[in-house]
Amino acid sequence: MTARRDPQVVAKLDDILNNKSGDVPLHERFRALFTLKSLGDERSVDAIAKGFSDESALLKHELAYVLGQMKNAYALSTLAKVLADEEQDPMVRHEAAEAMGAIGHESSLPILEPFVSHPVKVIAETCELAVERIKYENSEAKKQELAAGESRATKSLYASVDPAPPAIGIEDTATLGSILLDPSRPLFERYRAMFALRNIGTEEAVLELAKGLKDDSALFRHEIAYVFGQLQHPASVPALVESLSETSEMGMVRHECAEALGSIATPDCLPVLRKFAQDPERVVRESCIVALDMFDYENSGELQYAKPLDEVTA
Repeated sequence: MTARRDPQVVAKLDDILNNKSGDVPLHERFRALFTLKSLGDERSVDAIAKGFSDESALLKHELAYVLGQMKNAYALSTLAKVLADEEQDPMVRHEAAEAMGAIGHESSLPILEPFVSHPVKVIAETCELAVERIKYENSEAKKQELAAGESRATKSLYASVDPAPPAIGIEDTATLGSILLDPSRPLFERYRAMFALRNIGTEEAVLELAKGLKDDSALFRHEIAYVFGQLQHPASVPALVESLSETSEMGMVRHECAEALGSIATPDCLPVLRKFAQDPERVVRESCIVALDMFDYENSGELQYAKPLDEVTA
């Protein structure tokens, strides 16, 4: 039996992720989570689902994100419960909704649609995006874009399942930037411009994206920071540091800025992350701890961030 198929592997990863011993560092739990993601089966989903009883909103947010990236419909019932749970942090509920959108099943629409009018803006906006993504994934428009050879409509250059596909047929950075920043446009359309700019990936595109960190929507600002973590472009560092340093900014935005800095991992990111690893806001503090581990990984020459299976089975 290969390590990948060995049920004991999932059991050991479950113990690490869910801190069975009580002394597993947070960054090790994150690495175990991404190993479970790579396995992708129902046992892995069950192990991840246990973590939603944890006290860390950051960890639970990451659990939901991973379940969405796995695209395993088996996770939908868990994600729906998390979205509906008013005891969960809005950051966690938002990520559960986004994950349901990433999985893309039309059966999720009647669950998501009532939350589009939720009083918590970040939940409402996420559900709006998730509904639009599911509709798009099952639409004639997508089929037409594919028929026209626009494979970018369904593929991320970063192997991620995104809340919206990149905009099609617009290559001009300034035009995409104007769409990105236009609050009169539907959020889904603005996100499409965001991911098109990400795929362009030039310094000019990065500077257009950075303007989005001043948007009125915390959800939008958080997604800009996430995109910067994918791009790993040094030109985004000043804007990320500015947002992380703004203590009046929402925790979910500052958290994403911290993790982006950990991914970019240039020397000027290190003292900033060390400073905010002492932040009074837990989600920011924990994000910087994880980001410092990511910084070490990016500068280590390791082949993968996930915990290697041979280490699990040793």
